[in-house]
Parts: sequence; C-alpha cells; structure tokens
Amino acid sequence: MAMRRAGVSAIRALCSSPNSTRHVHSTAGSKKIVGVFYKANEYAELNPNFVGTVERGLGIRDWLESQGHQYVVTDDKEGPDCELEKHLSDLHVLITTPFHPAYVTAERIKKAKNLQLLLTAGIGSDHIDLKAAAEAGLTVAEVTGSNVVSVAEDELMRILILVRNFLPGYHQVINGEWNVAGIAHRAYDLEGKTVGTVGAGRIGRLLLQRLKPFNCHLLYHDRIKIDPQLENETGAKFEEDLDAMLPKCDIIVLNMPLTEKTRGMLDKERISKLKKGVLIVNNARGALVDTQAVADACASGHIGGYSGDVWFPQPAPKDHPWRYMPNQAMTPHISGTTIDAQLRYAAGTKDMLDRYFKGEEFPLQNYIVKEGVLAPQYR
Repeated sequence: MAMRRAGVSAIRALCSSPNSTRHVHSTAGSKKIVGVFYKANEYAELNPNFVGTVERGLGIRDWLESQGHQYVVTDDKEGPDCELEKHLSDLHVLITTPFHPAYVTAERIKKAKNLQLLLTAGIGSDHIDLKAAAEAGLTVAEVTGSNVVSVAEDELMRILILVRNFLPGYHQVINGEWNVAGIAHRAYDLEGKTVGTVGAGRIGRLLLQRLKPFNCHLLYHDRIKIDPQLENETGAKFEEDLDAMLPKCDIIVLNMPLTEKTRGMLDKERISKLKKGVLIVNNARGALVDTQAVADACASGHIGGYSGDVWFPQPAPKDHPWRYMPNQAMTPHISGTTIDAQLRYAAGTKDMLDRYFKGEEFPLQNYIVKEGVLAPQYR
C-alpha cells in the first residue's frame, strides 16, 4: 500500500497521453455507481463514523441519489454468480477497496462496456488489472495520502510487538500461565537496532520520522533518494543496492507497491541471505514475498518474527500457512482502515466523484491510470 514520488517528466506523461478510448469524465445523465466494501454486521451501529462498510457505503448514498444517480453497494465479489458480476454490464463507476478487494480482471473490464472510472477507496490499486484498464482507456484513481499515517503507525506498533516478543506474553495471560523466561529469552530493545525500509514513499518517510526517537540505525532503499533535509532529520542512510542493504538489517519493513517487478521480491534465496532471527513487517502487499518461503523460514527460526496485515489472496483461506507458522503477529487487512482513515478516504472518494460529474480533473497525485498511461510506481 506505499505510494511513491513521481518525477516531473512522468507526471507530464500521465497528463498528456492521447490514448484514451473511453470518456475520462462523466457524460450527461444518471450514472450507476457500484461500491464493493466489507460488511460491518453487528458492529455497524457501534460507531456512526464506521463509513467504509456495506452498511454505510462511504456515507455518500443520499448525496448520490439526490442527484439522480443509482448507487449499489455489496460485499459479494467472487465467482460468476456474485452480485458484482450482475452489475458489470451497465455500471459507469466501480468503487473498490484494498481491505476487501474486488479483483478487477481484464475479463471483467471487457464485460463492463459502460465503465468509465475505477476508484479505490484507500491506497493501492493492484487488485485492478492496470494494463487492461489502460488499454481500455479507463481512468483509475485512488485517495492518495488518505491512510498513510494509519499504516505508518501500525508498522511501528508491529515492530515493537516483534522486538519485545509481546505475543507469547499475551497468550500466557489469557491461558492462565506465568513464565517470564518464555518471553524474555528473545525480547530486545529497539534502540540500537538497524531498521531498513524497502520503499520510502509517503508511508516509508513517515515511518522513518517515527523511528527517529528510538535511536535506531535507519536505512532505506528506493528508486530515488528522499529530501536531503528529511535525511538529515532522521539520520536515514540511502542504500542504492537492495541486496546489499537487506543483510545489514535487524528489522526489515516492506513499503513498496505491488508490480510485476516487485512481486515475490522477497523469495527463498533473498531470505537465506538475511540475518538469522531477522524481523520482518509487511503492511504493503502479501504477494511481495514468497508465502511458503516465509513460513518455512519462520519455522526454522531464520526469520525471528513476521508481522503484517496483508495476505495473498485476500481474504486469506483458512489453510493459509501464515495462520499457523510460529513467531507471527498477523492480522486481517486493517492498518489503513482506522475510523480516521475511513473518513479521509470517504471524503476523497466523494470529491473525485463530484469532479467526475462536473468534468473536472482529479488531484494529480490520485491518478493511477489516466488516458492510457500508468503512474510511475506501477510501471
């Protein structure tokens, strides 16, 4: 889920390509908007700001219907007979979310003859076949920056949970046990440890800032260097060679988008070269790593702890090996869907819909595909 900075030439390319085959902005008349979100069920009424759900549908139903548009919301997104499939033929806008991803395949795009706009309520649009969307002339956009604070805070929490060996202690308490040695034998201070982030976009930079007070040795790898002032403030050192950086790290945090180039980048071979006992946090995308290689390395102790909220696929099946591997602190995909983040990405989605209806441009940083051109982080 980490967003990256685009160079001036890339931004201009994103704005100027002539390869559109469908209308970028809304044409006149009523539009059909379909949103795919997770269900809140019994939790729906516990918080009026719980908007990123089927029950509240980003809080935009009344606004959309007052303008004559049709708004369909569902959580049913899998298989040929699902609710989403029933609406593909005549929808104009599809709103999806990384937390309950509706996989927008090339096949689905072909079926959606009226589709003009794909919006991601949140950050990270890799559940969409972006090449197929670009070839079809669709606009793909997300609410850039909407949950970067939420994810960076969550990453810091997971680092501390792993470093301090928190979960065995928690399990002892709920199981009626008391064994200090069972926790303390692999609990450490964060101070003085080497932490490397693979990716230093919006989330990675926020994480570096939040780690600064812990007096760690901070490293980062990215396509380009961060601002020199931020480097000085955090003391973070740029590592151009990823394979040179990774073995130096006591803790590795993945903060890059999922592309064909980054898919499976942390594989068995790379894992074998990491420090024994390395701790890994991954709130970016599950498919960035080799699932079985991570499970095997956790079982052998080569990975001392693995924590994250992203899986592949999502939702994770009951037999997913990460559910049962030792020294894991996994959760469902929750880091970027705090109530605060939901309010931000709901507002951002509404703003882009409003601009779409009026034929106005979106904020430049929100575009993932525009007029046949992919944003730099997905190339």
